[in-house]
Amino acid sequence: MLALTGATGFIGNALLNRLTTTGYRVRALYRPRAGRSQPALPGVEWISGDLQEAGALEALVTGTRAVIHCAGSVRGITQADFDSVNVDGAMRVAQAAARQKQAPRFLLISSLAARSPQLSHYAGSKWRGECALKKVAADLPWTIFRPPAVYGPGDREMLPLFRGIEKGFALLPAGAGRRLSLIYVDDLASAVARWLETTAADGQTLELDDGCIGGYDWDSILETAGSVLRNNKRVNRLAIPMTMLKTFAHINLTAARIFGYAPMLTPGKVMEITHPDWVCNNYAFAQLTGWKPMFDFEQGLSCTFGKNIAVPLET
Repeated sequence: MLALTGATGFIGNALLNRLTTTGYRVRALYRPRAGRSQPALPGVEWISGDLQEAGALEALVTGTRAVIHCAGSVRGITQADFDSVNVDGAMRVAQAAARQKQAPRFLLISSLAARSPQLSHYAGSKWRGECALKKVAADLPWTIFRPPAVYGPGDREMLPLFRGIEKGFALLPAGAGRRLSLIYVDDLASAVARWLETTAADGQTLELDDGCIGGYDWDSILETAGSVLRNNKRVNRLAIPMTMLKTFAHINLTAARIFGYAPMLTPGKVMEITHPDWVCNNYAFAQLTGWKPMFDFEQGLSCTFGKNIAVPLET
């Protein structure tokens, strides 16, 4: 039996599918909503509650072999908006696990953004969430994953970019020299499955990527995406001046405060997306566990959009 938070989200849903397909039983936390219930799934026990409810968290982790904390907040206005989930939530789940007579292993799905916590409230909250886990987990075998940008079916964050590319254009911040790593969601799920099979990564903070050494620049991303989504037709890059991007982010933040919604594009997010180096590599995790990614960007994007391309069989 495993415990999983964030199971109804993009990454969490992929984890849930992978783990149950592999043969694990999963106890999954979900936030109840009026008129909606979670579907009955083989091997899944749904626990109603949220990260603030001690009783729900106790029910979630009791008797489990491992806890996978995937829940997180990517939208917000203030530091408190992010910390309530990404810091306090991680701490509460870890505390519930640490209270068990036989402590389960604990995996925190963090973010590569935690490497640069000064950039934004989100990045800072992911780093503080990692610190909170380490403080709580003196007797709790823990591992932290720091994936870069994750994409795949169901992803909403990179979808607008890919939809634009399908139509022949890409709205991107002006400027050159930025590089980033990527990982297809199924590869992240397979890394979690591999973590469950070995204790070699316990006590480690590990970056994961799709194996592209040196990551990608936007030209290579657009070239590959144009090949997959537009049959090699040209993709026009529409550069957004930094002053315009920052101005719109400030306007969006002000509107969010007035109308009460959780914004994605904020001044902090601009700092994140224009950061020059989001390149990572999976070397340490691969050396410890033998895991390797199966999807490069072309294959992952093809699977995301249902294009016909041969993808590797996992060994």
